[in-house]
Amino acid sequence: MKLYSLSVLYKGSTKANLLKAAYDLSSFSFFQRSSVQEFMTFTSALIVERSALGSRASIKEQEYLCHVYVRNDNLGGVVIADSEYPSRVCFTLLDKVLDEFSRQVNSIDWPSGSPATIQYTALDSHLARYQNPREADAMTKVQAELDETKIILHNTMESLLERGEKLDDLVQKSEHLGNQSKAFYKTVSTLHDVFSSETYKIFF
Repeated sequence: MKLYSLSVLYKGSTKANLLKAAYDLSSFSFFQRSSVQEFMTFTSALIVERSALGSRASIKEQEYLCHVYVRNDNLGGVVIADSEYPSRVCFTLLDKVLDEFSRQVNSIDWPSGSPATIQYTALDSHLARYQNPREADAMTKVQAELDETKIILHNTMESLLERGEKLDDLVQKSEHLGNQSKAFYKTVSTLHDVFSSETYKIFF
């Protein structure tokens, strides 16, 4: 069981703004990590952009899951994990992080904030602590049970796209991806291929 990334974003009218993120890239080689992190950021932002306010969803790609929670105040969080990691614990983590973030960071800073300007330092410790879901679940068992029937499950990333919209175009327009990552994407046919290729064996 593994957590790969934990991100906090602001859902704007046209795009999602990354406010803070933590990554566990220990399972990837040094030379892969930059592109791995960029695609995790791109994926997290895309999911928040395509999610409705007040919604929770899990997006499945092969053996991996991206869990998203977007609050009614436009603050959103994304956890990328493998399929063995309990979904309920992921959403408990998102609840905890977004509540803590909203208390520590003034909402006036959310629309224009960035990882460099937002003063919130707890994500790395949360990501590390929740790597063991059994321990994390024990810490949060006193919290109210999450109504899992309200969590939307998407079977692919493509199911989030609007009619006629292409993932290829979104990749090329993305501000989260550098030229090297965009160039690599052109050599494969789908986002799944990016994450399952021999070069970038990431999480999809």
